[in-house]
Amino acid sequence: MQAHHYTASIPVARLSVGLFANGKGGRSELVGVCVFSHPVNNASVPKSAGLTDPRTACDLGRLVIDDSQGGNAETFMIARAFRLLRREKPEILSVISYADPVRRVDADGRLVLPGHIGLVYCAAGSQYSGRSSPRTDLILPDGQPISSRTISKIRNAECGQRYAMDALLEAGARPPHFGENRADWLADLERTGFLRRRRHPGCHTFLFPLTKAARIAARKVPILPYPVLDRAATQGDVTALPLLQFAA
Repeated sequence: MQAHHYTASIPVARLSVGLFANGKGGRSELVGVCVFSHPVNNASVPKSAGLTDPRTACDLGRLVIDDSQGGNAETFMIARAFRLLRREKPEILSVISYADPVRRVDADGRLVLPGHIGLVYCAAGSQYSGRSSPRTDLILPDGQPISSRTISKIRNAECGQRYAMDALLEAGARPPHFGENRADWLADLERTGFLRRRRHPGCHTFLFPLTKAARIAARKVPILPYPVLDRAATQGDVTALPLLQFAA
């Protein structure tokens, strides 16, 4: 999955589901993975699912399916993965998913991620509730963002800072000088252009209530029209503007 997903990473999973197809010699081949992960933070559960207990919701952290499986493979897998999730983790009542609409390019201008608006989640019958909070990302030369939590661990010398620093060093950052303050090190990486700042408008947020109780709780969450892809966009956010904004 790390080789086929643009993040090249795996989140902390609560349940992982695999999709298998008949392969050569009658052997099964793994052609898809769906990872249900811990929410990005506890506050996202009441905000995006209307539930008060963070343990009753999870994120659809990763969805990867080989292109050979056809156009309906994603919705096919999502539906069956939800059934397995309810069987294996009955305490989970809702699934939250995000779509990043911002195109990512590396330092040489090569496209890393085209940006998407969650068309698969729309086709799967999700409830669209708007965007997550806007933020400012720090971008690596390969176009990948660094989470604010990772930066916080380094800047404040928190538990896990060594792992966070190693991720930057593996991406090509210079090692900190002996005795160099970690905040100063990060500031210098930004000053020299290794890290780039980019304002992010927020990811599109989708909700899948899995039970009657979850659907009742979801009434507290906004229900908005699905976002539309701006096929002419060549940079930044690929979400089409509302029609009223075009008339301004």
